Amino acid sequence: MTHILAIDQGTTSSRAIVFDGDIRPVASAQLEFEQHFPRSGWVEHDPADIWVTTVETCSGALARAGLAARDISAIGITNQRETTLVWDKTTGEPVYNAIVWQDRRTAEICEDLKAAGHAELVQSTTGLLLDPYFSGTKIKWILDNVDGARARADAGELLFGTVDSFLIWKLTGGKVHATDATNAARTLIYDIHTGAWSRDICDLLGIPMTMLPEVKDCAADFGETDADLFGVAIPIRGVAGDQQAATIGQACFQPGMLKSTYGTGCFALLNTGTSPVTSQNRLLTTIAYQLDGQPTYALEGAIFIAGAVVQWLRDGLGIIRDAAETEPLAEKADDGQDLILVPAFTGLGAPYWNPNARGAVFGLSRNSGPAEMSKAALESVGFQTRDLLEAMHADFDFSGDTVLRVDGGMTASGWAMQFLSDILGAPVDRPVVAESTAKGAAWLAGMQIGVYPDMETFAASWEKDTQFVPARDESWREARYESWKKAIAATLSMTD
Repeated sequence: MTHILAIDQGTTSSRAIVFDGDIRPVASAQLEFEQHFPRSGWVEHDPADIWVTTVETCSGALARAGLAARDISAIGITNQRETTLVWDKTTGEPVYNAIVWQDRRTAEICEDLKAAGHAELVQSTTGLLLDPYFSGTKIKWILDNVDGARARADAGELLFGTVDSFLIWKLTGGKVHATDATNAARTLIYDIHTGAWSRDICDLLGIPMTMLPEVKDCAADFGETDADLFGVAIPIRGVAGDQQAATIGQACFQPGMLKSTYGTGCFALLNTGTSPVTSQNRLLTTIAYQLDGQPTYALEGAIFIAGAVVQWLRDGLGIIRDAAETEPLAEKADDGQDLILVPAFTGLGAPYWNPNARGAVFGLSRNSGPAEMSKAALESVGFQTRDLLEAMHADFDFSGDTVLRVDGGMTASGWAMQFLSDILGAPVDRPVVAESTAKGAAWLAGMQIGVYPDMETFAASWEKDTQFVPARDESWREARYESWKKAIAATLSMTD
């Protein structure tokens, strides 16, 4: 029993990956599920889709690996963060769809809280900004807008959880209601300094504390799966939100180490050590991981739309059939066109934090076509990453040169990674195991039960596949970035 099963429940799909005793992926299964957009700026998931695809991919990954559940030592879970579920503690039935992290319906709630002077309390306590991105105002919306929900919550009948909590509760047959410190730190109601739910903020939002899960370390005992699910009970021993799991999988364990994950969105985390750093540039202060009761903190920059912009080219515009088509299209694009795509489809994240911004394209001409749009889409991810690194350098004293470790689906595009290196003016390292998120969750679970090595040994085993180094000069880099900043300014002007 040296295999670990990692559940990677993401925004657009659920995946399960089996890792062997050397923390190498040996088999996986993945299922996409439907995205629901009831109104402009609203994004929801059917909780049943999250649950069913999770169970089916676990069974599928085991089958592809030629393993049975009895061959699995433990499960590690990583998940889309901030996505909010509220369910009946007796039946397990959700009272409403899952409200996804991208959802902007609580923008007015956030503005009212800011106007009432509560922004400082929230940031100083949670490290977060008052924004619809986070779970707290989503919980409030459900309690205020679903018939009978508030009365049931006040009566102790309802539970809240991010996706990890919901899966733990379902996997254990309702026996365990828990989360880890990294997911708790994204809810807007968790005190990252004391390591406890904030009664002041819960009271402010009208959230009964009886709804909240127990908060544990990232490597801890989260119970066992119901034996009826997979044939035997499997221990759940590791949990981390997807971006923190990727930070762990990339072995960014030293202050100053930096990773960026390119999935539906893009999230850059900078390890700042055992003391939290308050951003002066609208980044988030968060928990990178917590082991043995000791939190390690990070500065985080969140971009809402990264890989999702390629999905938009495919599903919205219909100019590609597969994400892999963007790279050859970008390569043949007309370099004479300075096309800039600002993918603010659900608002702008760090460092702008404008929920009312919407997407825009600048520089269109009669000659602009699928190639130029593909190039602009891939470049938009690099530009947004540059925004994050500019803010991080202003907030934190880096020792030595910046090197960015990258992971996620978009890193398969060598063109996109080369542009990223060029626009940053810094090396970009792509690891051998690109699925750092699942690897981080697997290591947490395996380390907790003694199958995988300690942190230092794990970090020493990190392997680089490719390093992309800048191939463009400073004048090109600054001219391109200046075009991006002008496009951002124009986009933001439309929200005034």
